[in-house]
Amino acid sequence: MEKEEIQKDNQKNIEEELVEDKESSGKIENNEEEKEIDPNDKVKELEEKVVRAYAEMENQRRRYEKEKDDAFEYGGFSFAKESLNLIDNLERSKTSLQNDEKLKDTEALKKIIEHLDIVYKDMITILKKNNIEPIKSINQKLDPNLHQAMMEIEDDKKEAGTIVQEIQRGFMMKERLLRPSLVCVSKKTQKKEENYKENEEIKEK
Repeated sequence: MEKEEIQKDNQKNIEEELVEDKESSGKIENNEEEKEIDPNDKVKELEEKVVRAYAEMENQRRRYEKEKDDAFEYGGFSFAKESLNLIDNLERSKTSLQNDEKLKDTEALKKIIEHLDIVYKDMITILKKNNIEPIKSINQKLDPNLHQAMMEIEDDKKEAGTIVQEIQRGFMMKERLLRPSLVCVSKKTQKKEENYKENEEIKEK
């Protein structure tokens, strides 16, 4: 009996060892399969990294090119904006002299105004040579991208929203706004608006 039990135990141990051998051999095979797949995965992963790195380099290159072009095109933007103060001062000086009661209708005033006009025209010419153009305003429709309305003036002869007066001239530097024009725009008189509302109310009734 003891011999039979020993034989059974031995057989059981042998069977368990065989099962373990099969499992371990299965793991080895799986590992070998994984090892066979890994290189391809690695290659794909590396390819993706290379593509991403190339895309980032290309984006950086484009940004650099744009910054370089902007620097070339608009490098003098701040300087040009500051220079407009000279034009403003010339216009203010001219207006101030023309309003001076002592100088009105004198030859001295005429000569001064002529010289100021020459300087003003020269400055505008220099600006235009550097692709800086004044914005058209008078009799134009108000454009929020180019004009800034400072006040409204009643004017039944003009369509509402038409620029009737320029307080400060605006300028463009190529496609970029250097500064907007400060303007006054027309509006219909209050009486006409009230009459229009009354007529509309009568029509509705």
